Amino acid sequence: MTRVAVGCPDYPSLAARIAAWDEGGEVRFTTRMRPKRADELIGGKLHFIIRHTLVGRVEILRFEDRTDGRLDIVCVAKLERVHPQPKRAHQGWRYLADADAPASAEDGSGVADLPPHLYRELAQLSLI
Repeated sequence: MTRVAVGCPDYPSLAARIAAWDEGGEVRFTTRMRPKRADELIGGKLHFIIRHTLVGRVEILRFEDRTDGRLDIVCVAKLERVHPQPKRAHQGWRYLADADAPASAEDGSGVADLPPHLYRELAQLSLI
């Protein structure tokens, strides 16, 4: 699943936001609608888009109904950096197929540390 990280200009600010929202190792993201495929998403990942680029993800633990009629997506409060991947911004969340999900950035290549604009330019030139 993908979601835009509204108000986050870069990966470090997203990591700081998730750390600030950490409640006992969990973080909650509120949405209005329950995903039709919610059962399939448990154990999957919630990917974040910053400046038209997928940059990180957290694991989805469960979905919890709120008293105000909305829904919390409860995730592990550990942000995992991924290889930047171009992705259009959208409202709300969207499904992301496993085959389309970016690889983890823990391969030591340093590609995930590039600024998003530089990564996009290099990708458009087919250099990465």
